[in-house]
Amino acid sequence: MIWTPLHAKVHRTIRERHLFERNQRLLVAVSGGQDSLCLIKLLLDLQLKWGWHLGIAHCDHCWRPDSQANANHIEKLAKTWNILFYLETATQPLSNEAAARKWRYQALSTIAQANNYHYVVTGHTASDRAETLLYNLIRGTGADGLQALTWQRPLIADIMLVRPLLEITRTQTEQFCHDFHLPVWEDSTNQDLKYARNRIRQELLPYLQTNFNPKVESTLAQTAELLQAEVEYLEQATQNLREEAIRGDNKENPGFSVSLSSDSLPLRLNRRVLQTAPLALQRRVMRQVLQQILPDSPTFEHIEKLTALITAPNRSQTDPFPGGAIAQVQDNWICLKQL
Repeated sequence: MIWTPLHAKVHRTIRERHLFERNQRLLVAVSGGQDSLCLIKLLLDLQLKWGWHLGIAHCDHCWRPDSQANANHIEKLAKTWNILFYLETATQPLSNEAAARKWRYQALSTIAQANNYHYVVTGHTASDRAETLLYNLIRGTGADGLQALTWQRPLIADIMLVRPLLEITRTQTEQFCHDFHLPVWEDSTNQDLKYARNRIRQELLPYLQTNFNPKVESTLAQTAELLQAEVEYLEQATQNLREEAIRGDNKENPGFSVSLSSDSLPLRLNRRVLQTAPLALQRRVMRQVLQQILPDSPTFEHIEKLTALITAPNRSQTDPFPGGAIAQVQDNWICLKQL
C-alpha cells in the first residue's frame, strides 16, 4: 500500500476526532464520483490498521438514463475489492434535491439497520461544507444552518452518520483518484445549472476564488468548523435555560408540572427566567419549543413573534401559528395552547 499525506491526514482525523472505533462495521455510501471513490479507497487502505468491516451502499435515484449502468459499475468495484454491496433503487420520482437527500438517508439507514452496520460514512468534503454554508446563507439562516455539515450526527437509533473528509477539498480528491487510477463515474447532473448547488459550485465559488480569495473553500469550511463548536455550546445552554423556564418558580406555579421532554400542549414558560437571559438564548429557547409543536420548521418571524412575549404586557397573545397553536401572556408565564 502506498501511504500518502492524504492517508495520514484522514487516519489522524479519525483518531483525534474519535469518529470510529476499531473493528466496527462501516457502511460506505458510494455514488461513483471522485469524492466517494477517494473515501472508499482511503478506508480500504486504513482497514489494515483499524480492523473495520466495510460494506458499500449505492442509491440509484433513477434520474439519469445511465443510472443503472452507474450502479453496475459500483457493484463491479465492490466485487473487485471483495466488499459486500447493497443497492437501493428509487421506486417513485424524486422531485427535487431535498426529496432525494431525504430518501437517500432513509435508504442508507434501512440498509445499515438491516445488516448491523454501526456507521454510515459519506464522502462530503470541505468543498461541500463551503457550498452548504453559502447555500444556506443565501436562503437565510442562523449559525446552525451555516455549520450544517458536521463531522458526525445520529442518523437513527444506534447508527451514526460520519463524514471523515471535511478537511479535504474536491481538488484533493480529484488528484487522489488520478494518482490511484480510480475509475470515476462522471455524473452529468453535476453540470446542470438548474440546480442551485451546481451554480454555487460552477459559478459562484470560482468567482470568489478569482476575485476575493483563492482559498475561499478552505476558509469557509474553517468558518463552519468554528460555528459548529459554538452552536454545540449554545444548544446546551439553551436546553438548560428552557428546562429552567418550564420549571419556573414553584411558589408562583403551585400544582403545575410538565414533562421537560413533552411536545404536547398546553406548555408554559416562565418569563422572569427568560428575561434574565441574552437575546440569543431567548430566541433559541423559542425555536426549540416551536420545533416541537409546529408541523414544519419555525421561521424567523415565528420565533420573533414568540420571543416578543417575554417582555410584552399581560394578556398579550400571538395570532395562530401553523397548526393552530397560540401563545398568551398570563402574568409571569407564556402559555402555549391549541385553539
